[in-house]
Amino acid sequence: MHILLVIFYVLSVVVVSIGTLLLAYYPLAAIFELNRYRPSLYQNVTPLVSIIVPAYNEEKVIFNCVTSILASDYRNYEVLLVNDGSTDETLALMHYFDQNPRVKVIDKPNGGKASALNTGYKTSRGEVLFFVDADGIFTPSTIREMLTGFSSRKVGAVCGNDAPVNLDHFIPRLMALQTHVGTGFVRRALAQLNCLPIVSGNVGAFRRAALEKSLLDESATLSRDFSSLTENRRVGPFLKGFIGEDLELTWRIHRAGYRVNFAPHAVVLAEVPSTIKSLWKQRVRWARGLLQSVRLHKDMFFRTKYGPVGMYLPINFFNMVITPIIQLLLITLVILLAAAGYSPIGTGILSIILWLGLAGALFTVFYAVLLDGAWKDLRFVYMLPFWIPYSLMMNAVMVWAIILEIRGTEAGWNKMDRTGVISRRSMTEKR
Repeated sequence: MHILLVIFYVLSVVVVSIGTLLLAYYPLAAIFELNRYRPSLYQNVTPLVSIIVPAYNEEKVIFNCVTSILASDYRNYEVLLVNDGSTDETLALMHYFDQNPRVKVIDKPNGGKASALNTGYKTSRGEVLFFVDADGIFTPSTIREMLTGFSSRKVGAVCGNDAPVNLDHFIPRLMALQTHVGTGFVRRALAQLNCLPIVSGNVGAFRRAALEKSLLDESATLSRDFSSLTENRRVGPFLKGFIGEDLELTWRIHRAGYRVNFAPHAVVLAEVPSTIKSLWKQRVRWARGLLQSVRLHKDMFFRTKYGPVGMYLPINFFNMVITPIIQLLLITLVILLAAAGYSPIGTGILSIILWLGLAGALFTVFYAVLLDGAWKDLRFVYMLPFWIPYSLMMNAVMVWAIILEIRGTEAGWNKMDRTGVISRRSMTEKR
């Protein structure tokens, strides 16, 4: 009986955290949808779009990625394929597109993702630049929908809406639901508040003017640990050797005075981890990227000169870094109390609140899925109970990332092994 109570308590704590925080976002998300067709900076023009695809040993996915981009209904674009010293057939597959005038293949020695992105940036000609992972699958409207996110010249970057493309395993099916809440739902609201802290590396667009303004100045106030990174201003917008390059650049866009917007209908389908091991490695890398970004830009915290995001970043830090530690400590305490014969929860008002939190979290999932117009993903609703162990794993991920950062362990990219599986070619497609 005590074990059941512990499980119920853990479940309730997690869903209350999700439900309580997200409940306030419903009206904002709805407002965003009502304003979907508001005027865009590029409403009556078609700027040249440079789509930069860095690739290292991506032979399983690069062909489908490029093919999907070339099927776009937007016509004024170029595709820059940057081979970062691959040792497989990636470069050969890139050269398959040599006859297409829109495509340019760039071959360079291995230098990491940031180096490859910067190489593409220096070669590009577009007014708007897309940075896309090599496993991304565009829909025909992705480029056009992304441009609608540039609602004014104050918008320097736009984040698209990514979703799992490989639905053939247990974990990707859970991710299919989680993405609607964590990406499509929350980012809608944060963009409205001008607090969106990340432009996803899967699908992000930047105005060249914003990138140039965001380049680190040698006189920038930086943490001593990262002072050498000011040299990056001579090579491009992404920090070489920095594993959270997409997150860090987004914060720098905010620092430069631009808004970061969200385009929910600019969909790119991408592979997500299909094993616990690959999921762990990916999320540890993301967590370390967050911690490094905090160290680099901690002077933005509580600074109104950076707008609402200056006040939101410390809240985000507490939610992403401190809360996981507190939750793990509380869960440990609950287990110890249960083992000692004490009931972790009572039967009074706390129980009622916890059950309401569970109902609110369930409603949040349904609302987020329908908001994305991906109601067919509700076929994976049976995965919801597994959100609890997933959340506990994410707590452990952050704790481990903190330990690695304290130790000063070298941070590698830990690129996920690709499968090349394509289960759908749109967010609303069912296969």
